[in-house]
Amino acid sequence: MHSIYNFVSGPLVWVAFIIFIVGCLFRLIRMIWMTYQKEQFIFSYMSLKYSLRSILHWITPFGTVNMRKHPVMTLVTFAFHICLFIAPIFLLSHIILLDESWELSWAALPDQVADIMALIVIAACLFFLVRRIISPEVKFVTSASDYGILAIVVVPFITGFYAYHQLPGYPIALILHILSGEIMLIAVPFTRLSHMIFSIFTRSYMGSEFGGVRHARDW
Repeated sequence: MHSIYNFVSGPLVWVAFIIFIVGCLFRLIRMIWMTYQKEQFIFSYMSLKYSLRSILHWITPFGTVNMRKHPVMTLVTFAFHICLFIAPIFLLSHIILLDESWELSWAALPDQVADIMALIVIAACLFFLVRRIISPEVKFVTSASDYGILAIVVVPFITGFYAYHQLPGYPIALILHILSGEIMLIAVPFTRLSHMIFSIFTRSYMGSEFGGVRHARDW
């Protein structure tokens, strides 16, 4: 068990981060290259003003018409994304590991707050799962990969919560937590999780086209 822990918390961490960083860079460079090769006209109307205007509205809760039409989905989505990013970055145990490995540290969340955030992510994933099963319009466009992505996202939080509270069998849960976190990192550049790196460009494109070409709002 100890040797497995050393492997997943040592060499495998480096592998996961390298694949994540190289994969993201490759996807970004490929996107720019393909745009340059096939749709150079896009560069002619890309606007910082309209890009920022669009991004600002889409990261503001209830900033768009669609968000106001679906308040529950909006609340769950914003809570999910906020907790998904903040909890792992500001979790005390993660910061301690970074400090021990690379002498990097910053202020941490209280453990109780991190606990609540983990539960919010788990509850939100359950909400998304039920929505995909019972909502006809969502079910119609759902594939097996969508369920797989939900699993990839939620498992690190379930196992992390379990391991932190040292419930029975928590050493195994700790190994699964680290492993599932690495799987999520590796999956980002190659699955729909890549929207975390592409969404800003999508919004910039949409905002520039609607604002600079169509002279309309895109929200």
